[in-house]
Amino acid sequence: MSRVENKNLAKCINFLSKVDIPVLNQTARSLTELCEVEENVSARSIAHIVKHDPLMTVKLMRYLQHHKHRVQEHEVMEVEQVLLMLGLETALKEVPASPSVEDVLGSKRMSALASLLRVTHRANLASAYAFDWAVRLNDLHYEEVRIAALLHDIAEILMWCFASKYMLQIRDLQQQDKTLRSSTVQEKVLGFTLHQLQLELSVKWRLPKLLITLVNGDYDEVNQQRVRTVTLAVNLARHSANGWNDAALPDDYEDIAELLNLKVSDIKIIVGAEEQHA
Repeated sequence: MSRVENKNLAKCINFLSKVDIPVLNQTARSLTELCEVEENVSARSIAHIVKHDPLMTVKLMRYLQHHKHRVQEHEVMEVEQVLLMLGLETALKEVPASPSVEDVLGSKRMSALASLLRVTHRANLASAYAFDWAVRLNDLHYEEVRIAALLHDIAEILMWCFASKYMLQIRDLQQQDKTLRSSTVQEKVLGFTLHQLQLELSVKWRLPKLLITLVNGDYDEVNQQRVRTVTLAVNLARHSANGWNDAALPDDYEDIAELLNLKVSDIKIIVGAEEQHA
């Protein structure tokens, strides 16, 4: 399907490009507590809180892209850089940590909230893995790798916020029939796949090029290692979320060992799998 060929997809992209993106309650609380002591407020301290919330991170990045100067040609990858470019006062005022995800979903959508929190937790695990491995590989673009992993499933998170009814339908259909492909169910319920939505949003919002490359699947040898780092980090976070006995994990360990040029036993220790079995 050519880009934005699907009317449902185009409508969803238009909505998500204008809507006020909610953030996690924990993010709002942490920022409020930080700002109560003025001398503690800095780009670094704010970024430390923001970069653990994929929603707040993408909210900031989307705002910057809508308000950056035309002369700004280089791509801004780090949350701290975004804050410095906007100015701390402007960032906190124009990109507030509100509304909350809980407010958007409401009390009747507790099941959807639980699913959203699982995906955001998975995203944080993936970003932590990706960051650690990028540093071990002496990749100077480790922050881009980390953010790409954090935002890898941002389309799914946003859909849990604003289309929870349909996301619950997708979940229920897959639980009823484990053989159904995710893309097939998504197209049936939404009219498009989350993969298509992720790509379109990444391009429209000018998110990190590595993220677009990952979703698009079109990369060269220069990006091979970074793409593999993010992909394996996302896979490990997704599979380990099912428990450390998940059948896919042995293959993950092998792939990560090859990436880092280490033994599988070392990888299990690095990712904390051995602690879970201790």
